[in-house]
Amino acid sequence: MSSRPNFSEAETLERSRVALENVENQPEIAAAMGEMGYDAAKIAAGKAILSNTRQTYDANKTEDHESSAAYAAFDTKRRQLEDLYNLHRKKAKVIFKNDVLTAEKLAITGTLPRAYIKWIENVRRYYTVANEDTDIQTKLSMLKVSTEEIAEGLSLINEVENNRANYLREKGESQEATKTKDAAFAVLDDWMSEFFAVAKIALEDKPQLLESLGKRVRN
Repeated sequence: MSSRPNFSEAETLERSRVALENVENQPEIAAAMGEMGYDAAKIAAGKAILSNTRQTYDANKTEDHESSAAYAAFDTKRRQLEDLYNLHRKKAKVIFKNDVLTAEKLAITGTLPRAYIKWIENVRRYYTVANEDTDIQTKLSMLKVSTEEIAEGLSLINEVENNRANYLREKGESQEATKTKDAAFAVLDDWMSEFFAVAKIALEDKPQLLESLGKRVRN
């Protein structure tokens, strides 16, 4: 199996495109390669492999972009919720500093978890409990935590979770597209490696023609 240590994927696509176009368009190269079994049908097969690889490359780029955009949307909403919750949590800790039961009910005791799943559960607990308890709402209002802001917190939780689900879906699609692309490049690399090996033999006495296929020849 061949490798591509010195070329990026984009460079590999362009190098392959130039080689396969020039082997068709330069009669002397076509004749020499045809004698080695690389006739029009063989070259067409190579171009089909290249076309498929290009399609998977473009698809992967699209999926990567969609995944990045989905993560940005998720992260923006998460930060918005985080800012709101941190302020509300800080105020609640002051209000209920001597009311351990309510503090525990609101999940504001101890250290705030950093891991997303535990964090979002704490946030959900806070806003769900506050939204259902009018006594807590009254006490929170003393430090200007309104029922509208509590409702905003609940709404943001839904947005964050929806955006995260969308991001995870896009991430999975991007990873699958990467696997498909990598498999296609492996096939192209093997095919072009053999192509260049044969071209080196076929054009051994014509280095300038070999270079027109994108293969550097040492002087």
